[in-house]
Amino acid sequence: MEQTKDSKFIRMTTEPVQRLICTLAVPTIISMLVTALYNIADTFFVGQVGTEATAGVGLVFPVMAIIQAFGFFFGQGSGNYISRSLGAKNYDRAETMASTGAFSALLFGAVILLSGQIFRLPLLSLLGARADLVTARTVGYASDYLVLILCGAPFMCMSCVLNNQLRFQGNAFFSMIGLVSGAVLNVVLDPVFIFALHMEVSGAALATSISQAVSCGLLYLGTLRSDSLKIHLRNFKPSLYYLKNIAIGGTPSLCRQGLASIATLCLNAAAGAAVGPALSDAAIAAFSVVSKIMMLFFSALLGFGQAFQPVCGFNYGAGKYGRVREAYRFCLKVALGFLVVVSCFGFAFAPRLVALFRDDPNVIAIGSVAMRCQCCSFTLMGVVVTTNMLYQNIGRVVGATLLAVARQGLMFIPVVLILPHIFTPPIWGVYLAQPTADLFAFCLALPLAVRLYRELKNRELKKQTEEA
Repeated sequence: MEQTKDSKFIRMTTEPVQRLICTLAVPTIISMLVTALYNIADTFFVGQVGTEATAGVGLVFPVMAIIQAFGFFFGQGSGNYISRSLGAKNYDRAETMASTGAFSALLFGAVILLSGQIFRLPLLSLLGARADLVTARTVGYASDYLVLILCGAPFMCMSCVLNNQLRFQGNAFFSMIGLVSGAVLNVVLDPVFIFALHMEVSGAALATSISQAVSCGLLYLGTLRSDSLKIHLRNFKPSLYYLKNIAIGGTPSLCRQGLASIATLCLNAAAGAAVGPALSDAAIAAFSVVSKIMMLFFSALLGFGQAFQPVCGFNYGAGKYGRVREAYRFCLKVALGFLVVVSCFGFAFAPRLVALFRDDPNVIAIGSVAMRCQCCSFTLMGVVVTTNMLYQNIGRVVGATLLAVARQGLMFIPVVLILPHIFTPPIWGVYLAQPTADLFAFCLALPLAVRLYRELKNRELKKQTEEA
């Protein structure tokens, strides 16, 4: 076991970073695309039921984002600590953290399940599923979807943790297998439950919850490999030390996902108010579809960035700051090229992409403009995401949190609430909210990137001087 860990350490700290990141990126990109596919599969099949069903599922999306937020909180928090510990060859602490992070997430997922069911009606009202905003059918669909999606919360939380921990150990392939298996099952079960069993949106939620449970089980099997940290209940030690380190590494992800949920609430309210009651369902459905499509593109970017994270963590923990800088530069270049391509693709085929999910002319018209506006600023996200991951992985919680919340929270929420009151018609304020937030987030990320890059360079020079 010790020898296996040492060989992994040698690989992560000596293999050329470009080749290493590209090797790790294949399974991490697939894993992130699969995560996005869970939501997209529901949106696609629910879209065949009707516009109200699509709007209802869109209203519940913030709840799924909150569940994933806490999953990523425990997963990124424990995973970042694990990669640095493995880089410093502190194997016992890494294994204790693995169990603590996994079981903490499972317990917190159970808390979300119970709380959501107890306070379901107030939660639906908070989400915007009420008669003054949308139709009664949309409220009913949102309620049906929420009840069953909450049942998957414990498995969804723990899946996020196991996925992240496997990645941070350099075992991204086994993480991919677990997630892909769950996604394939979800795609198979969706049409069976929705159409064959006539469960409509309840079937979509049930399919997702079952798939998450299966995925969680397969990911746990991946931790039983000889070169993976073992998850044992006896190693579950929720002490202040481990919880503090989870918070340091996981707070940026929690803030990002949590504020993204609030941002979605604000977006749904702004979109519905901007077009009036006659088109509110169509507007909410349109922005929901566009969010899922853009999340698919964004997930590919996150997947590539996640291949950078274990390389960064191992080498930072080992004091190899030059390799951290080299890996960061490489990721920035690749991210820029990728985002240029997908932005052009999304802009050119926006109407067709929206129509894949809902053939309502109003949904297509609103969604196409929204998507093209977002594609105009999407390229800027390469700097924001890569810099955020660098800050997060080396334990710079303040900078990482600022960058994590910038795009979908710190910048977006005030912009989407203000711009509709400035533009005529108001819907253009909603269209331009995301591009404006992207620009502000980029302006925040750029000086933080330059500052940390210079600091790593100075550390590298200092170490070289000491060794000489």
